Amino acid sequence: MSTVAQIIQSKRNQTVHTIEPGASVLEAVKRMAELHIGALLVVENDRIVGIVTERDYARKVVLRGRSSDKTPVRDIMSAPVMYVSPAQTTEQCMALMTENRLRHLPVMDQGRLVGLISIGDLVKDIISEQKFIIEQLEHYIRGERA
Repeated sequence: MSTVAQIIQSKRNQTVHTIEPGASVLEAVKRMAELHIGALLVVENDRIVGIVTERDYARKVVLRGRSSDKTPVRDIMSAPVMYVSPAQTTEQCMALMTENRLRHLPVMDQGRLVGLISIGDLVKDIISEQKFIIEQLEHYIRGERA
């Protein structure tokens, strides 16, 4: 079973992108589109105060007829933010995400932000683990019949 630390190390891009709570939602959506990501951590005075996602935009701006350029991120961000530690397992993260209907989790180590994982990162890791187990079982079975 993999840990969050292993998942972070395997990611190509380990940069965690942030935005300030006073920035416009339009700025946040443009940044997510440019970076091909689905969420930005909302940071104020080096402290995580929320997270803003494409889902927040769709549900709290578009469906409510708000103006993207006039609405600040703080008005639509989700807070407080749940987070995990590098030592936690993929299984623990999947349970947390499923129970709380989350798609992104910041990774904190001794009060310091060290990464961000998505449900996609976890699924990719779980598939990789299962593929390895299947290959090992196939090898074992072939060895037994030889």
